[in-house]
Amino acid sequence: MQSIVPCLWFDSEAESAVEFYKEVFKDVKTLNVSRYLVDTPSNKPMGSVMTIDFEIKGQKFMALNGGPYFKFNESVSFVIYCKDQNEIDYYYNKLSFIPEAEICGWLKDKFGVSWQLVTFGFEKFMTGRNAERVMNELLKMKRLDVNKLREIHESN
Repeated sequence: MQSIVPCLWFDSEAESAVEFYKEVFKDVKTLNVSRYLVDTPSNKPMGSVMTIDFEIKGQKFMALNGGPYFKFNESVSFVIYCKDQNEIDYYYNKLSFIPEAEICGWLKDKFGVSWQLVTFGFEKFMTGRNAERVMNELLKMKRLDVNKLREIHESN
């Protein structure tokens, strides 16, 4: 059993968010839905969805309808390791909702959740003799161009 589970705090969009992630990621499972058993100070009526436990690619999450008190920001993001540029492009096209928030492979979805899209082995680009050149190029990018970064990394 997974002992640490990220909890995503939504105002009242938990159900919409889980449904959206089911469209983006082909292997999302809803594990449990709990409901408010009493009316709450955040105006969540008795019987409405409180939490949804779900799983994306084997990673468990909890979506909470907790009210308008907290908003997502870039201090927490989820990294998606992609097999290639095509997979990066797929997730960009599905997830990116706020173009001005894109930088260095980071994006925000329509709920404000931050995601990072990189390829497996991306950390290699950040080491070695060309790491500074790779970083300078990376800082110019919104969506990663993995082939360009690899080319710089492997150049003489």
